[in-house]
Amino acid sequence: MEAPSFEEAVWQIVGAVPRGRVCTYGQVAQLAGYPRHARHVGRTLSHLPPGSKLPWHRIVRADGQLPMGAEQARRLRAEGVVVRAGRVCVTQLGWP
Repeated sequence: MEAPSFEEAVWQIVGAVPRGRVCTYGQVAQLAGYPRHARHVGRTLSHLPPGSKLPWHRIVRADGQLPMGAEQARRLRAEGVVVRAGRVCVTQLGWP
């Protein structure tokens, strides 16, 4: 069986992040088997089709900053995540 492409691996990992938890771009890259490819994770997520059900909003920067701004904060708050000054606590909410 063929290994999933980078994009497929990213989609699978992002889809597995539980509601109310977050994962960093770097962690997604590491879990996908591509350490040091955090920017590629961001690029992959930026190309999701409109209306995608993938929980892209659960992926944050290593320092907890929300790169997608107000929409990302709104979606995370709807899941019960505390967002302060555009950041979340990765050490408390991080997955895995």
